[in-house]
Amino acid sequence: MNYKIKNVNFYRATSKISKPIADSTHSISKIAFYIVQMQLENGVIGQGYLLSFHYSPNAIEGALKDACQFINERNYEVFETVKVKQDWDMEAEYFGNTGINTCAIAAINIAMWDAWGKSLNTPIWKMLGSSSKKIPVYGSGGWISYTDEELLEEVLDYKRRGFTAVKIKVGSGSIEKDLQRLSKCREALGDSVKIMMDANQGMDVPTALKLAEQAVKIGIHWFEEPITHTDFAGYELLRNKCGISLAMGEREYDCEALKALISKNALDLWQPDIVRLGGVEEWRKSAALASAYHLPVLPHYYKDYDVPLLCTVPMAYGAESFDWIDGIIDNAMRIENGFAYPREGAGWGFNFKEEFLEEVK
Repeated sequence: MNYKIKNVNFYRATSKISKPIADSTHSISKIAFYIVQMQLENGVIGQGYLLSFHYSPNAIEGALKDACQFINERNYEVFETVKVKQDWDMEAEYFGNTGINTCAIAAINIAMWDAWGKSLNTPIWKMLGSSSKKIPVYGSGGWISYTDEELLEEVLDYKRRGFTAVKIKVGSGSIEKDLQRLSKCREALGDSVKIMMDANQGMDVPTALKLAEQAVKIGIHWFEEPITHTDFAGYELLRNKCGISLAMGEREYDCEALKALISKNALDLWQPDIVRLGGVEEWRKSAALASAYHLPVLPHYYKDYDVPLLCTVPMAYGAESFDWIDGIIDNAMRIENGFAYPREGAGWGFNFKEEFLEEVK
């Protein structure tokens, strides 16, 4: 079979349930994505997407245009995922191999894996070797911008749908308000549903410690990004004193922060972001490093890629679930009784519906 890449381009798409939301550090005006679409000479089409919200559209589109042109001008085969990343890193090095350039090549990498899997008529989680056929999953959201009614409506809906864990945003500027929101969720959900909290780097160490010491009494399961992701000493202090497991990693474009946190014994859960890290191989590299030091893997956002990949690693802790793309794809992921199941279809097992794809010129 011919595995040559014929062409690659990209589209915009907006979630059907897009609405303004906010956490402790960002106000988000819409839930939007870019979708890379790759066609092989054998006729197979693969897709990969990145979450963009409303941020830096000109910069993101510029990086994607450059990366797509880079692929189209060369003669790659779809299984040359490592070579493509290496060649692009050399090309992009002058202006930086982290940030938008990495996100652009990651979306292409993900599309390559999709097209490769479809060419082989095999799901990616089977291509890589499976350790599991289902992954624990939690319902994410709990935005700072929600009213109490909206917050309780969301978490109770997750419970009705069979989720056994939910995550709530904290960092409102008032510890009392954060604790009140967490307490209301605990009262509404009962003890059968785990509750986690996420500050999105919106706190300093003393405030995060004070919140954690009080949140322990509510039974908070883990604390995500309490402080800025570069404050390794702060993570070390919090892990020694706060009494709640610490999770971070979604802001990282390589494994350097993970190495630093491991050296300080300052982390409990590693949260790789497949797009920021640069694609499938980089995600798996970070997961292997975490596993070598007995750190479970709990990825950020991309459940449609993370669940299949978590099925291939030994220390899969769970996946984060949003419904944001479910209404604009042809095959939503199955989630039952607190578990997500990798799709049985070839590649990633889903495609974006054509009517939601807006071509970028």
